[in-house]
Amino acid sequence: MIKNRVKELRTRMDLTQGTLAEQVGVTRQTIVALEKGSYTPSLLLAMNIAEVFELSIEEIFYKEDA
Repeated sequence: MIKNRVKELRTRMDLTQGTLAEQVGVTRQTIVALEKGSYTPSLLLAMNIAEVFELSIEEIFYKEDA
């Protein structure tokens, strides 16, 4: 399963879910699902999120060992 730090990083940057969604080209509902862990992003979305946070994909998304 893929985990992420999107909520932590988004709040640290004082971004709303809607603002982040606009910046990466998805709906706010997609960001909600991503933060809940019920949505695995495409590579393009992961890259866009990494650009916003100015981090590598691996610093945001990680594999949780089962």
